Amino acid sequence: MNKRIVFLIIICIALLLAGCGSVQKDVAGSDSSIGVSYVRQLVAEDNSTSRTIMWQSEVRQGYSVEYRMKGMANAGANQDAAKKASGETGAVFTKTATESSFKEAKTDYLQYQVQLQALQPNSTYEYRIVTEKNKGTWHSLKTNNAKGFTALIFPDSQSSDYSGWQQLARAAQQRHKDSELYINMGDLVDNGQDGSQWRAWLGGVEPFSADLAFAPVIGNHEAYSLDWQMTPPKAYTNLFAVPENGLPEYKRQFYSFDYGPVHFTVLDTNFYEAQGWQPRLLADELRWLEQDLAKSKARWKIVLQHRDIFMYAFSKESGRPERATFFLDFSRQLMPLYEKYKVDAVLSAHLHTYRRRIPLRNFAPAEDGIIYILTGVAGNVRYPKLWGDFAWDAARAPRPETANYMTLEVAQDKLLFKAFLPDGKQFDEVEIKK
Repeated sequence: MNKRIVFLIIICIALLLAGCGSVQKDVAGSDSSIGVSYVRQLVAEDNSTSRTIMWQSEVRQGYSVEYRMKGMANAGANQDAAKKASGETGAVFTKTATESSFKEAKTDYLQYQVQLQALQPNSTYEYRIVTEKNKGTWHSLKTNNAKGFTALIFPDSQSSDYSGWQQLARAAQQRHKDSELYINMGDLVDNGQDGSQWRAWLGGVEPFSADLAFAPVIGNHEAYSLDWQMTPPKAYTNLFAVPENGLPEYKRQFYSFDYGPVHFTVLDTNFYEAQGWQPRLLADELRWLEQDLAKSKARWKIVLQHRDIFMYAFSKESGRPERATFFLDFSRQLMPLYEKYKVDAVLSAHLHTYRRRIPLRNFAPAEDGIIYILTGVAGNVRYPKLWGDFAWDAARAPRPETANYMTLEVAQDKLLFKAFLPDGKQFDEVEIKK
């Protein structure tokens, strides 16, 4: 044998042996290669130490989640010091996923869930979904600290074609890459029983849904059947494992969570729609709401509700009958609680128009009142000429209204809300300080 060939063989063997040392490198993988899709990171009750991971699958198999402090895989000689500094006892942790399945109308769902707990505050983790033989993509998970954060806020995303929603959501996340949390204000889809719409919505956020914490708000369209009758929102309550509210009858319909210095209370305002199956929704939720707000010691309190406090007058251009803008009945029960427990801001949606109101207290303008923001619309179902002007509106979107999104910047001493058009042009902002 040629001496040159022998030499090359020896070199190759040496290189192979060198790769078999005690430190094993990660095997590259993808979520699709292990049958995983629509990975999403859901808020937990306390997001400084916990997070819930969910995903869909077309195949039934054993899944787990591996997670570690970011950078631990390459810590090398400093790995022990890195572990000690992080408070962790090992480089990589594994937690077995829980499988669940359900059928809604014509769609079968198979999904998996893991809750990660005892994480270190103000830390960046990475996690991946694995099977016994293969490994998926590494995703990022950032636990919050008490100082502040940035969140993306999306109004109603219901659409007849979700390509516009996809473009808006992805562009917003790219413009605001420091965001840790995103919120959808209800009516995520146009029809809650239509599986194709859920796939379209989840696909729209898929590039970032595994890396940012998500807080969904239930809307009335989540409670529509395929024949457009009202029905319990089965798909919504199964797809998003939000924190428990202690009331099994209303599992995952309303909830609260802490993120940084903010306590978020997320309501179900389907009081009219749910009369057929939950006639006591308003009364039971009011009791829960008072307990939730009373026990929170957070510096800031924000309420998220799909249905707005007002029903607006119709514009003259709409051709609808004349009427005055008025408070909805349930608002007269909710708003006194917001004032009693010093809520700082209330965000709503439903009317597909952006309106920021002058501060309100005791159902009237007041300098020390609460800021109420009707967040607009993010899908292609729009009513550009439907609603009239109102004297208590401090700001609105440029006319004719198209789509928009918002950001929330949180610091210890202020909340800053900003509103943007789809191209990133800012058209409103309001700051709350204390």
